[in-house]
Amino acid sequence: MMNEHAVGIDVSKKKLDICVVSANKTKTKVLKNTPAGHGELERWLRQLDLPKITPVVLEATGPYSERVAIMLADAGWAVSVVNPARITGFAQSELNRNKTDKADAKLIARFAQKAELQLWHPPSLAVRELRALVDRLQALIDMRRQELNRLEAIDQGSVISVEDMVREHIDWLNSEIKNVQSEIDDHIDGNPELKHDAELMESIPGIGKRASAQFLAYIGDVRRFKSAKALAAFIGVTPRQKQSGTSLNGRSSLSRAGHTAARKALFMAGRLLSITTPSSSPWPNA
Repeated sequence: MMNEHAVGIDVSKKKLDICVVSANKTKTKVLKNTPAGHGELERWLRQLDLPKITPVVLEATGPYSERVAIMLADAGWAVSVVNPARITGFAQSELNRNKTDKADAKLIARFAQKAELQLWHPPSLAVRELRALVDRLQALIDMRRQELNRLEAIDQGSVISVEDMVREHIDWLNSEIKNVQSEIDDHIDGNPELKHDAELMESIPGIGKRASAQFLAYIGDVRRFKSAKALAAFIGVTPRQKQSGTSLNGRSSLSRAGHTAARKALFMAGRLLSITTPSSSPWPNA
């Protein structure tokens, strides 16, 4: 059943291209992707007198789309944040040939009219704060890795003061990493739901404090998923088969059509477990 009204938003770092479809009529607008622009967007949608059940669809583009999605959801709009692969598939089915921000917004609006959508629920404030801390920790770890690489690359004949500066920065980064990790632990301990979920995750072999914190930061409340399969599909760890007739019988692999950061958080833990624990799987290629 096609929705009479729909809103599609093409999100980029600096701007929002919005298309509102009502029956066969469209209205478009371009706003800045800033808090002020988000507020103007919400006021414009209200001025159009759209019912709050109107589907508002955005592609999942990380922090660029999440801020405006949170604002719209908090204001009571029926927000859906969809995997970009769904929009790409829809564009192919529509034989869409144009690729501009305005055209993409119209495409997303038409998708919102026709597709079966799930409401997106914004993460709690506790999860948002946890994600900010986890992202900061990862940034510090990445900087430390870069500095360690610089330290290895420093020519022995270089001025000794350069090496001293790099070592001093590494020491500072080590201290900051320890402080942020402590803040993450305190934040989780101070939130009963996060603490409970973290304890459950850490009971899984191979999952430690850092992996559990990353997973909870990116996934949030796992209870919003109807099944373990739905969670696995969201992360992108479901199998993708390549079999058709008698001519195609490819090897199954991970779909990877899911949340990249959450999947990455589990990768090293799973890698470590596979190295340290003998496989007990009945499948030889598991």
